Amino acid sequence: MMSRQKHLMRAVAVAVMAGGLGACGVLGGDRQSENVQYVDEPVARLYNGGADFLDRRNWAAALIVFQEVERQHPYSSWARRAMLMQAYAHYQANEYDSAIEDAQRFIALHPGNESAPYAYYLVSICHFERILDVGRDQGTTERALVALNDVVRRYPDSPYARDARLKLDMVYDQLAGKEMEVGRFYLERDQHLAAINRFRQVLENPNYQRSSHTPEALHRMVESYLSVGMTEEAQRMAAILGHNFPGSDWYQRSFALMTESGVAQVSAEDAERRGWLRRTFGAVF
Repeated sequence: MMSRQKHLMRAVAVAVMAGGLGACGVLGGDRQSENVQYVDEPVARLYNGGADFLDRRNWAAALIVFQEVERQHPYSSWARRAMLMQAYAHYQANEYDSAIEDAQRFIALHPGNESAPYAYYLVSICHFERILDVGRDQGTTERALVALNDVVRRYPDSPYARDARLKLDMVYDQLAGKEMEVGRFYLERDQHLAAINRFRQVLENPNYQRSSHTPEALHRMVESYLSVGMTEEAQRMAAILGHNFPGSDWYQRSFALMTESGVAQVSAEDAERRGWLRRTFGAVF
């Protein structure tokens, strides 16, 4: 019985023949050895056959045709395009490792090509789309961060960089969320100093300060400092939280916690006078 690949090759050959591209199947010996071979084709017609498969979302068939473009016309501009289209077909098929490998091969062979920005961007998207929830290992998130920053650094004025910047905010939010998860883990086990170190990461990293986790990080600092008797530090965190997120649920929680603990609130004016709003983590959020 023929392998799945041979079946697909035959289907591609038949479809290409029907489209007028002139590929033909060659039968050798008995049907057990049936195989498909391409005759040399005008490169534009062969490439367009692959593009037709892309349009029909037949990623596997498109991949085979683009590989054939590269095999038959290895030194042509069409081969360069086909190489990148192989990466795109793998990406669309959710075969991210293969897509990254194809894109990086394109970058290595054609670093100055006008399509290189897209190749870098495709690598970053392959990592980005595999980001897992904060409860899992964040290795993929870190790789997405590196790849997205690479796009922004190399091609800052490109449309790819604009989209990469938007995705970077989501990546930073994800990484800040991981710090919060670990901090809450320590807090639940009364390991308050370890928890404080994690929450400080969210507040001290300028990229994390813009994340959705900042108000909670400030509240958790209040909670942690009160737990270890560092009253003034708790007041400072509560004042910063109230100054920056006065209407948030996290500020209401901190206010209630401070009241329950018998610790006086510090007004924004008094916090400013003490310099808390200026010197904490480098800036007011």
